[in-house]
Amino acid sequence: MLSLPSLPPENEQQLLQRARALAGFTLGELASWAQITIPRDLRRDKGWVGMLLERYLGAIAGSKPEQDFPELGIELKTIPVNAAGQPLETTFVCVAPLTGNSGVTWLNSHVRRKLARVLWIPVEGERQIPLPQRRVGSPLLWQPSQQEEEQLRRDWEELMDLIVLGQIERVTARHGEVLQLRPKAANNRALTEAIGEHGQPILTLPRGFYLKKNFTGTLLARHFAVAR
Repeated sequence: MLSLPSLPPENEQQLLQRARALAGFTLGELASWAQITIPRDLRRDKGWVGMLLERYLGAIAGSKPEQDFPELGIELKTIPVNAAGQPLETTFVCVAPLTGNSGVTWLNSHVRRKLARVLWIPVEGERQIPLPQRRVGSPLLWQPSQQEEEQLRRDWEELMDLIVLGQIERVTARHGEVLQLRPKAANNRALTEAIGEHGQPILTLPRGFYLKKNFTGTLLARHFAVAR
């Protein structure tokens, strides 16, 4: 049985130690020990797995716009994978700013800050496995290489140019090589302000930045090939 930490991790080594201790346990076991109710499925509780693991890792940021471990500069990302260790879905990074982008550059962007250092924790995600029986995998602490950061920067700049130039409604999930922009809203009534084609204010669905599966799949494959 694992116990819940009372304090955030003091350093990177302690965080990794906590993450490695989770590997091999099922979500049902972890939820039971933490006395957390398991949802029927994740359709309405997409953030449940991350919330559960945050409790065992000692994350304190919650929904604040900063890294999950701000003192360490590390973001936590759980990622559902299949039996071959391949990602089953894209990974949400952060909400995209659709207005007020004057002076924003890649270097001071929220996306770059969120992805500066990421603790990836794979979790079994195939639908035929009941949620309580899905196991947690070995963690990976990742920092973008120069090439990966360049890929992210190019996509971010392309997508931000489209936002600023009033082309938000023309952006599709196909834009971007490794980073994409997709609607992120509870329903079609949750609208937010953006810039239209002629510079006028418009209402549109909120958007979020997501990492494509080809990007996360490559970094997981490289890590686990080395780990084996």
